[in-house]
Amino acid sequence: QVQLVESGGGSVQAGGSLRLSCAASTNTNRRYSMGWFRQAPGKEREMVAAIFSGTGTSTVGDSVIGRFTIYQDAANNTLYLQMNSLKPEDTAMYFCAAAWGWVGLNAGLYNDWGQGTQVTVSS
Repeated sequence: QVQLVESGGGSVQAGGSLRLSCAASTNTNRRYSMGWFRQAPGKEREMVAAIFSGTGTSTVGDSVIGRFTIYQDAANNTLYLQMNSLKPEDTAMYFCAAAWGWVGLNAGLYNDWGQGTQVTVSS
């Protein structure tokens, strides 16, 4: 089991940027999928971005294409989500997740989650 701790959330105006971090308790430099998903009050969980630690293959959800980038610092077991051109609809609790193997944006296949970090974007 991987323990995950997110940080970097906060409040920002529309058009601004934030970078989220996720520190993993174990070396995920092998065959782990690492992902970010978000959930706003009253809405379903949405998978935002995912990366496969073994190859660096990554993918992002349609709603954040061109604005969000997922990347990792393998040496420090840290996952990042760079969020640019933020919109009010990006407001949500953002969670980091881990899964063995490549599972892409299939949230149901992630079995380790962090506690989340809140992102609030004002118009």
